[in-house]
Amino acid sequence: MSPHTTPSPQLLDVASPDLAHWLELPAHRSGVRVARHAMGAQLAKWQVPESVRDDAVLLISELATNGVCHTPSARLLCGIGLVDDRCLRIEVHDHDYAGSSLSRCEPCDDDESGRGLFIVQAIADTWGVDRSALTGGKAVWATLLTGL
Repeated sequence: MSPHTTPSPQLLDVASPDLAHWLELPAHRSGVRVARHAMGAQLAKWQVPESVRDDAVLLISELATNGVCHTPSARLLCGIGLVDDRCLRIEVHDHDYAGSSLSRCEPCDDDESGRGLFIVQAIADTWGVDRSALTGGKAVWATLLTGL
């Protein structure tokens, strides 16, 4: 199954459907790359400043990677939306029905992974995790101020 754009009127509280973009993709590492490129292109189309766009793409990458590596999901739903002229919201929905929290780890200095949530916390203006109304799994979200 390949990634595809999908509408989702229930999520991303935006003023217009044109200000939200959704992508459903396989929960494989290759899907993370697809999400980065597709979402980056949409942010460029919306004329989001490059520095904000770069941070958003990094957040999408980290949240999608967590969905791929730490959940039993076969598919992920990634969304971005311009909530208003100052705020961008990023969401990644999985099919992990087991819990509503994210496990934090303390990576050692020489570990090659385990720092994703530290990156999210450092870059995002706000972030959190909720139960997904669409998948029944988790919806991990982050916001960035756009400066638009």
